[in-house]
Amino acid sequence: MVQADIQPIRLTNGKTVKVHTQLFINNEFVPGHGPLIETINPANEEVICKVHSADEADVHAAVEAAYNCYYTTWSKVAPAERGRLLNRLADLMERDKDEIATLDAVDNGKSFVVARDVDVTDSIACYRYFAGWADKIHGKTIDTTSDKWCYTRHEALGVVGAVIPWNYPTMMAAWKFAPALAAGNTIVMKSSEVTPLATLKFGELVKEAGFPAGVVNVITGYGHTTGTALSSHPKVSKMAFTGSTLTGRRIMESSAGSNLKKLQLELGGKSAQIVLADADLENAAYWACGGIFNNHGQSCNAGSRIFVQESVYDKFIELFIEETKKIKIGDPFDDDTFQGPQVNKSQFEKILNYIDIGKKEGAKCAYGGKRWGNKGYYIEPTVFVDCHNQMRIMREEIFGPVVAIGKFKTVEEAIALANDSDYGLAGGVYTKDLDAAIRVTNEVKAGTMWVNCYDVFDQSTPFGGYKQSGFGKELGKYALQEYTQVKVVKIQLQSKL
Repeated sequence: MVQADIQPIRLTNGKTVKVHTQLFINNEFVPGHGPLIETINPANEEVICKVHSADEADVHAAVEAAYNCYYTTWSKVAPAERGRLLNRLADLMERDKDEIATLDAVDNGKSFVVARDVDVTDSIACYRYFAGWADKIHGKTIDTTSDKWCYTRHEALGVVGAVIPWNYPTMMAAWKFAPALAAGNTIVMKSSEVTPLATLKFGELVKEAGFPAGVVNVITGYGHTTGTALSSHPKVSKMAFTGSTLTGRRIMESSAGSNLKKLQLELGGKSAQIVLADADLENAAYWACGGIFNNHGQSCNAGSRIFVQESVYDKFIELFIEETKKIKIGDPFDDDTFQGPQVNKSQFEKILNYIDIGKKEGAKCAYGGKRWGNKGYYIEPTVFVDCHNQMRIMREEIFGPVVAIGKFKTVEEAIALANDSDYGLAGGVYTKDLDAAIRVTNEVKAGTMWVNCYDVFDQSTPFGGYKQSGFGKELGKYALQEYTQVKVVKIQLQSKL
């Protein structure tokens, strides 16, 4: 018997919400033919519901729907109409903001208030931003010779395949849906099998907004099956992926087997925050604390390495721990909760293992370091001090509420320490010296650098990494380059006799 699509789930606050559990293909929720996948509430370790997963045939059906829609319908829709539909979608998300935030909170474990006021609010702004770009994607005329007219066209790629992670389900979907659709592509998105609920809800809103059938398709499944089938499909013209560096390499391999897809990879990170002696230390402690502990440390750009100039090291540690103690851990649906549980059991165990590694390596655990409570995947915000750059907790992405802090003597040493990493996604520097700020931001090899703040985003500014943190840019007008291709047209104006 096929499981019905709509399932009621009861929340920890006593309320009930209905969720979609089937795949969204060609504007309809349809059963998947892969195994049913349990999605777990990380706050109480209980099963929320079971969702359908896509097998290879389901992936093919989704890609065919997107492919046929692109060539028969969507490529003929005026750019201004694409923008209108995106704005309509944003309106519907605004209407259902609480419901979307609820799904992210119960599925991911993040604070409902943060999900509503940050994740969903910023996602709505992302759709509105790219809606404004839809009719402003222009080519250029190029002067060559007097008897020829030459111009460029920025054209859609066709079918985009996208794979999003579990840490920001609604926001990571927006970062890919919005520019892809604004540029005129159709899309097949695989949500994380860990947090599929809000992305499936998105399919419902797409249909209500009036998008033609096949423009947006949402599937769920495991990476090694569903993800591989999508990235290797010959009718997918581009793959956009956010996730681990290891999985990014696998997507590169599977994408190369069928056609030469365009790739965009936003991968892991081990970002450094540098605190110079002249910095406003209270400000630095506040931002640096948020830079690692936002979203329970489950952010690819988390500032999980902090280097402090030795003359202010002890004072900074004192202020940083004071900020860390202010973090309220608890049920995601408590209004004052900042940190909920880690997303699942495997992540919970991985983080606790890294905490043990840090202790064995000789780092001093100055705060936290253990499980919080006895139910749910909660871990205390954990601060390691007296760390050096060869420790695993300094080199490997933990993806949890664990920070490693070390000291340095000179600015040159700080830059060298920051660059001594396989990753290059982001970084920060705290200083009152403009010259020092410019020098550090110029010389640290990372795609985003913050000065006297951290983890500040806006739809208009690009985001993407260096080195093993991937390539390509999300957000801003730069993102449109990732979802278009340039065609040159040359016209002979008069025949030669």
